[in-house]
Amino acid sequence: MSTTNIGGSASIAAPEYWWYRARADLLRTALGSYVVDAERVLDVGSADGPSVGWLQASGRKTALDIDPRGLGPGGVCGSALQLPFRSGCFDVVAAFDVLEHCEPEPVAVAELARVLAPGGRLLLSVPAYQWAWSDFDEENGHHRRYTRRRLVRAVEGAGLEVERTTYAFTSVFPFFAAERLLRRVRRRRGPDAPADIVSLPEVSPLVEWMLLRLAGLDQALLDRRDLPFGSSVLLAASKAPT
Repeated sequence: MSTTNIGGSASIAAPEYWWYRARADLLRTALGSYVVDAERVLDVGSADGPSVGWLQASGRKTALDIDPRGLGPGGVCGSALQLPFRSGCFDVVAAFDVLEHCEPEPVAVAELARVLAPGGRLLLSVPAYQWAWSDFDEENGHHRRYTRRRLVRAVEGAGLEVERTTYAFTSVFPFFAAERLLRRVRRRRGPDAPADIVSLPEVSPLVEWMLLRLAGLDQALLDRRDLPFGSSVLLAASKAPT
């Protein structure tokens, strides 16, 4: 059985990078309502903690990551493929940009569903579109990218009911697509091995300001509707009550 990539999230070295800041706002807007009044929250892949500071519990929040560098005091080092918790012990389980690192995928989704309490919510984000695969995915230790339909199928296969699914980073999508195409043109070597901590593309302060403003348009739209395309897929699903 494969495990999640042991390399650290890029957020460890660059927690203030524009993408993490924008993702925090998009996740909160699209999925934050599913966390209201949750007493027990599990944050799987919490090395991306700078992006999910809004994810709080009224009782206890537990952070888990395969890389101890992404954990604060009280965090749990472990794999999404074998969560070290009893079944049904969390009201909300969040795994933001985690599932693409996991192989086999059905084992990871089943584990996330297993530790959910009846009536609990699963919150996910994943990178979008297999055609956008690049050396950046390989360095990150990804196994796949997703469409909305593929993510829904994976979650429903674990017996959960999808409540919301949407793309995100729609407004910056033309820049994302152009960057991925440029990577393909420039690439003339074989696949890259997973990196320990992946470096992020540098952007100027002006470009960063522009990208954050465009992501802000997504945030305003996500407050009212789902988005039809983008470089990420977001999902909320629930476990049937007993």
